Amino acid sequence: MEINELTPAERRVWDAFTRGEGVDFRESPDEEPTDGASWGPERTVRAEILQALLATSPSAPGQIAGLDVRGVRITGKLDLRYAVIDAPMRIRNCWFERAPTLFGARLRTLNLTDSVLPGLTAGTLRVEVELRMACCRITGPVRLAGAQISGGLFLQRAVIGTPDAAEAAEPPLQINHAGIGTDVIAMELTVHGQTRINGAVVGGQINLDDARLLAPGATALHAETLTVGTDLRAMRAELSGRVNLTGARIPGQLNLAHARLANPGGVALRASSCVIGEVWLRGCQRIEGGVNLRRSQFDLLHVPAETWPEQIRIDGLTYRTLAPHLPAEERLPALEREESGYLPYAYEQLAAAYRTVGDEAAARTVQLAKLRRHRRTLPRPARFWGLLQDATVGYGFRPLRAAGWLLALLLTGWIAYGIDQPRPLKAGEAPEFNPIFYTIDLMLPIISFGQEQAFAPTGWHQWLSYLLIVTGWVLATTTLAGVSRSLQRQ
Repeated sequence: MEINELTPAERRVWDAFTRGEGVDFRESPDEEPTDGASWGPERTVRAEILQALLATSPSAPGQIAGLDVRGVRITGKLDLRYAVIDAPMRIRNCWFERAPTLFGARLRTLNLTDSVLPGLTAGTLRVEVELRMACCRITGPVRLAGAQISGGLFLQRAVIGTPDAAEAAEPPLQINHAGIGTDVIAMELTVHGQTRINGAVVGGQINLDDARLLAPGATALHAETLTVGTDLRAMRAELSGRVNLTGARIPGQLNLAHARLANPGGVALRASSCVIGEVWLRGCQRIEGGVNLRRSQFDLLHVPAETWPEQIRIDGLTYRTLAPHLPAEERLPALEREESGYLPYAYEQLAAAYRTVGDEAAARTVQLAKLRRHRRTLPRPARFWGLLQDATVGYGFRPLRAAGWLLALLLTGWIAYGIDQPRPLKAGEAPEFNPIFYTIDLMLPIISFGQEQAFAPTGWHQWLSYLLIVTGWVLATTTLAGVSRSLQRQ
């Protein structure tokens, strides 16, 4: 292309490129490029001119070439497939007529901040420094699958997709199987449709604070087998649709504090088979939709009791500590919502979490609730025996209850036999009658004070003695069963 074929606007860009200088076509620093389609020829640059510049990279003597342009309308298609470009590219506050193509390209750096694009095709892109698309308005899909960015990816305050295209077959944001050297910064990002980052490896953190990922009735965030170096943050985020983190590896925090997760009629949060340091759901509204945490491993699970939805799946979930610290009675209802029904392991895990923080009383309450829940799954005869153990000694977790029964029966026998003394079996040979020890002889089969063998009650006292004997045997048997169960758990 001959230099004399350039328009005045293109000549300005060409001359500035050779010196590595910036060219600003904006009428004011606050100008938005949303109406860039109406910009005239004085602010129009053909994409083929930029391609020629970047391909040849002419530079003035002693200068480092670089593209730095603001506030222009770029017509045609910027096609840099498989290109190797050393010059830095800063195309900010610009309006693109067609989606740029960077498939397989190798770039030093690319900055598209505040620009308006109909899409971006950049699969398997290689960027040595960073890729910035902050505050961009992108109506079509952004394809970064397989991209390798040595530095960071910046998407803060960008808007990708449109509400009327949210149900399109192609996800508007695709970063799956990409490799990001440092961070993905996407605070206040808005995506209409699915955000796909499954299989991606991020050396630092992913920051989605205050983001809006909107895919009602579909998958809002698809992040299977995601690997993050530190944290995945989505504080105060609006996540409309399923969040799928199956198989993710996050050694730091999965921080969803104050976020809104909503997928009515489906699964709102799926984090199964994950290994995560800390999961934070502090300050969240009640999750609308199911939660699937099966076979995951967390060091800390911070979830208020009221955040759990009506349906959960936690089979095989392992966590070391549970926060905030709440009475066991507030945590137990969530275990009743398990989709698979009664899961003994879920109760054992909750009890272990209470023991970790030294709350043995809460741990015993959880174990008792587990046995009561288990009782509902048993045949009727077994249920009766369970009810008897529960009423008498609380399955061994309420030993004072047995002492209360014994004290009540002892008081009954003391009063009854003290008022009307049983007759001695052998007159003159019987020891002095003691109503307390006589009642103890009847109730406790392993103890004998010689009172039971020396006296024989009659009438209703005889029926009372039968009741005391049977009750004593039942209390002794259930107490031994409860103690044995407690020792086995120790």
